[in-house]
Amino acid sequence: MKKIENKIMLITYADSMGKNLKDLKLILKEQIGDAIGGVHLLPFFPSSGDRGFAPMTYREVDPVFGNWDDVTSLADDYYLMYDYMINHISAKSEYYKDFLAKKDDSQYKDLFIRYKDFWENGEPTQDEVDVIYKRKPRAPYVDAIFADGTTEKVWCTFDEEQIDINCPHESAKTFIRENLQYLCEHGAAIIRLDAFAYATKKAGTSCFFIEPEVWNLLDECEDILREYGVAILPEIHEHYTMQKKIEAKDFYVYDFALPMLLINALYYGNGSYLKNWLNICPRKQFTTLDTHDGIGVVDVRDLLPDEEIDRTKEDIFKFGANVKKIYNTAAYNNLDIYQINCTYYSALGDDDASYLCSRAIQFFAPGIPQVYYVGMLAGKNDLELLEETKVGRNINRHYYSVEEVREEVRRPVVAQLLKLMRFRNSHKAFDGAFILNESPDHIISITRRMGVDEANLIVDLNKKEMKITYTEDGKMKELV
Repeated sequence: MKKIENKIMLITYADSMGKNLKDLKLILKEQIGDAIGGVHLLPFFPSSGDRGFAPMTYREVDPVFGNWDDVTSLADDYYLMYDYMINHISAKSEYYKDFLAKKDDSQYKDLFIRYKDFWENGEPTQDEVDVIYKRKPRAPYVDAIFADGTTEKVWCTFDEEQIDINCPHESAKTFIRENLQYLCEHGAAIIRLDAFAYATKKAGTSCFFIEPEVWNLLDECEDILREYGVAILPEIHEHYTMQKKIEAKDFYVYDFALPMLLINALYYGNGSYLKNWLNICPRKQFTTLDTHDGIGVVDVRDLLPDEEIDRTKEDIFKFGANVKKIYNTAAYNNLDIYQINCTYYSALGDDDASYLCSRAIQFFAPGIPQVYYVGMLAGKNDLELLEETKVGRNINRHYYSVEEVREEVRRPVVAQLLKLMRFRNSHKAFDGAFILNESPDHIISITRRMGVDEANLIVDLNKKEMKITYTEDGKMKELV
């Protein structure tokens, strides 16, 4: 089983390239090969909603995708990242169903956050509701309807299929430990803690990223994973200073600010905000341009002035290809103001030159790059799937058949991207220093250096042109 390497990680669902895990492995072996070093396999467990993010158990692979042998066979060739939804479990899970059936006689009665126990008088005051960092316009709960006919409120941050876990309770600590151990024993090199900042709750607070509780939770998880040599990646979309805090504790973090900063730089030919971030961003990080969700907006607050954020958001609908504001409304089951639903390729107007420039900057930036499967294939907005499902995020979740992938990799932009990915994975310079060279605002100039090995990138944001030079056998060559 492979451990983390400084090589590009692919983000994909089990059924997004081909119909299942066997198809995925075939595609990776046949078409992608060493263009990636790792795979973030998005939730592949039995689930009752949210495209896998409402897991019923972590002990099984959804049989539609395959089995554990299919998963772990990928770990022979790539280091793997699994999701652990530390904040919640499915409403269809055996744990929650047992609680509904037996109520106080259930062995899982303390696994969930019961309003009657959490709030001083069994209900939050309006002031307490107002300060909660929530995804709904009211207090976050669902009514648990028990077999005896009684009801009570239990905490539910997201969809009604995702019931929050009472993480501080000993029963939850055991639950978390046993699940994390199981994933470590089944091929994980890194565990992504999904929605972890919501898992710390305290009455009278925002119930989001509460200190010191959030550090206690991360330390407990790290203690479990340490003996397996498995790393943690806490997932959080919020102000960049939170990522800096996490990095200071020596955990991996995400760079969710890079996508909007790059779009802003490429739209307007001004790299000053991007350069500032490249100078101060965490070094122990995974970089992204696209994920299974949208293009983050909240992540660039105070890195871009408010007027630049507003301008960039508006111009995605203007300059982007086939992206409309209505896709981010209730009409498409999407009221998330924190991100924009669009493929990254289409956000850049389906323009090959702009797209390759953006990927080159990502690959030269500090950290380990992640490339979403749609992005790896320079995918356009999937309007057909969007209209069929009326789910905004599906614009960026196209299902590729095996034959489609074979066709897509023949496109010049994809072939060039895969070549660039292989270069990023193989050149020793990327294991060394990151140097942002002095340059005019419309030029991004980066050097990566490890001993005598060097790689240089120059991007002209106005012309959407780039040049990469690198050392090989003591000579400087150009990547063409």
